[in-house]
Amino acid sequence: MSTHSAIETAPNALTPVAQDLNPLNTLGLASRAEAFVSLDDVSQLPALTDLARHADSLLVLGGGSNLVLPERVPGLVAKVAFKGVRLLQDRSDAWLVEAAGGENWHGFVEQCVAQGWDGLENLALIPGTVGAAPVQNIGAYGVEFEERFHSLTAWDVPAGRFVEMGPSDCRFSYRDSAFKHDAPGRWIIVSVRFALPRPWRPVLGYPDLQRHERLAQGAPTARGVFDAVCEIRRAKLPDPAVTGNAGSFFKNPIVEADVRDSLAQQFPGLVSYAQPDGRYKLAAGWLIDQCGWKGQALGAAGVHDRQALVLVNRGGATAADIMALAQAIQASVQARYGVRLEPEPVVV
Repeated sequence: MSTHSAIETAPNALTPVAQDLNPLNTLGLASRAEAFVSLDDVSQLPALTDLARHADSLLVLGGGSNLVLPERVPGLVAKVAFKGVRLLQDRSDAWLVEAAGGENWHGFVEQCVAQGWDGLENLALIPGTVGAAPVQNIGAYGVEFEERFHSLTAWDVPAGRFVEMGPSDCRFSYRDSAFKHDAPGRWIIVSVRFALPRPWRPVLGYPDLQRHERLAQGAPTARGVFDAVCEIRRAKLPDPAVTGNAGSFFKNPIVEADVRDSLAQQFPGLVSYAQPDGRYKLAAGWLIDQCGWKGQALGAAGVHDRQALVLVNRGGATAADIMALAQAIQASVQARYGVRLEPEPVVV
């Protein structure tokens, strides 16, 4: 980890305003910020530090795809809106690509595939921003964010300085990172750099990809994998623009081998995946489905009828509605399987 001094140029002023957050969170929860600012340029960061020092709290907002927001958000809310994508190096062993933290993640992946900077295609159509990807350490269809990560630049809000971070600084683990454990609002992720390995090799370990007709014919291409992943996700998952949701609401629990073996004896259809450390990842969606939750609802909050891992806003749901449903699902899975499900979204 290395640091840089604060920006030397005169910072742009930031004036907080009240802001409706309903269109800024994918669950579509009615929520309002008392003090909201949009970060469009890095020159605004010192001003953000000044504001944060006088605020009770700071909530950093990206694409709003991994949040459960209350009706009223106190303190300061800062939306990261930095833009820009560029190829830093075209090396024989990798493309080194940088994207600003406010870039839409899927749009960035699609741009990389179009440019021939292959390696992120399995992560297509994941909602959110580039800056949120390392926080969550996103992953899908056999590829984890950390496998493609090179480094990032972040703004340390309390210290008022830039910090360069590599993989060890970020302390990645399954859907987790150092950013989740530091004080809320400490970091603004300004830009992220990716090392996309060459020569490109498709990652097709997941059964859905192996069965997809687009990939079964001839040599697969990165564009083919990208299109297949998009088709699979659209068939299984609701569009947040149509049905409010936060994507996968629960992490896939990881258990010891003896726990998995015991469960497999009791429940022969158990879906699990061996991990490098000898443990097993259980399919949270399967556990929830087997408890009979798919397509069910508690008031305005419901479980998607095609993917039990996704909780949806059926119209007018509040954070309390979503969390009541989540807790009921957790209790069901715990009672039947002895496994505790952990929510993925940040509950504000």
